[in-house]
Amino acid sequence: MEPFRFSAHDAFRNRHADLARLDDWWSGRDRNAVALYGRRRVGKSWLFREFAHGKEAIVLVAARRAETPQLELFADQLAPVLGVRPSIRDIPELFKTLYEAGRDRKLLVVIDEFPYLLPTREEARAQVLTGMQAVMEERDASQLKLILCGSYISQMEGLLSGPLRGRLTGVSVEPLPFADACHFMDPKLGAVELIERFAVTGGMTLYLDELGRAKGLRSGVCSRVLDHRGPLFNDPREVIDEQLRAPGIYYSVLEELATGAKGIGELGSVMGMRAAELQKYLDALRDMRFIDRRAPLGRPDGETRGFQYFLADDFIRYWFRFVVRAQEDLKAGLAPGEYYDDEVVPAFASHVASTFEALCRQWVLATRREATSVGGWWGRSVDALRATGERTTEEIDVIGMLRGRVSLIGECKWSSKPMSRRVLDDLEQFKIPALTQAGAKLASDRRIVLFAKAGFDRSLIAASEQRTDLELVDAATIVDGLTSRA
Repeated sequence: MEPFRFSAHDAFRNRHADLARLDDWWSGRDRNAVALYGRRRVGKSWLFREFAHGKEAIVLVAARRAETPQLELFADQLAPVLGVRPSIRDIPELFKTLYEAGRDRKLLVVIDEFPYLLPTREEARAQVLTGMQAVMEERDASQLKLILCGSYISQMEGLLSGPLRGRLTGVSVEPLPFADACHFMDPKLGAVELIERFAVTGGMTLYLDELGRAKGLRSGVCSRVLDHRGPLFNDPREVIDEQLRAPGIYYSVLEELATGAKGIGELGSVMGMRAAELQKYLDALRDMRFIDRRAPLGRPDGETRGFQYFLADDFIRYWFRFVVRAQEDLKAGLAPGEYYDDEVVPAFASHVASTFEALCRQWVLATRREATSVGGWWGRSVDALRATGERTTEEIDVIGMLRGRVSLIGECKWSSKPMSRRVLDDLEQFKIPALTQAGAKLASDRRIVLFAKAGFDRSLIAASEQRTDLELVDAATIVDGLTSRA
């Protein structure tokens, strides 16, 4: 049997930790199969093909077809390896065939899109999984290394806790962090441009491949995202429609969250739905890893209110904010460049701002020892201001905590103008008092860190020179701090 060759081996980048984990499994004595799962477009297929490169390996890809023709196709693919065409009547028999193929030699087999092989009816699915369980009981007698790969995250995670529990090792493939994503971008880009590219592509390898090295962000977006013939014009819709039967309400939720994080009450009010009714849609989108939720850092244990939901994928957020509502006009002849200049550019800084805030929080966690947990905070303004209606709510972009006390407080501004002294004044006069009113305990040596795209005005620079508790951080420092630790 010829070793497996991955045609894109020379182009493969990153995923060092994931490959190391798979290498440990490959070289170790563990006979459990691996359940490799993650969102579509995250790079699972390239990962397992790179891992298979140079090994005796077989890659079987399931599709949306009836069981019998699918198994017949697998039998055809296995015939050259086994020397005889096997008879495979059902999924347990497929597994038995694979384990027998590895009885006398070390063999890697990957079944991609594994959930497509399982029946949709719960009773039939349980029967198939029970049959697989019985076959896998004999796994120690084989040298087979089996990877089951899938994009239906809830189904893949369900395998780990169902009849196959104890026979599978889960490996979740996550989007690339900023530092690794930068390897997909032009090395000549400056810090601001790197952050802007990441705010459009996120850490998904497909989007990074399409947009990371584009000559210019405008030209890349216009040709690949806004042009109705472009490869990403309809990509999020295809990914979502494949996994949801009635996507209408889900689309509405994603469009609302594209402009910023929101609580379930605010979402329900906008959509005209009760929170209890909306919750199941939010839970489904969280299971698919399209959205996530966060709580104010330092919230008391057991408190269930106050969550904010947000879009977890920057490209999906970009697409729902700027693309989906203009698709029909773009198909009808609206010039992508004209739409980009008139509609995207004016709101683009607002879109990048939330990405910048997240990177600032990551930078604090990676570079500042005075904080072992980092998040954001939001809550009620101080009571006196609420009573007069002058201010009702407050939000702090960055909160760092150490040993139960707030050790670092930060604000972020993604603007073409230098940050003004007003940001520091608002933080100290209104936001920190609201934080303490909410019960937060402040460390006596707490620091204030201000983050800005375009630097700081003279009064802030002067203040930082006079105060030991105030630090000013620009975009280049953020990028250097995150990429130097990659």
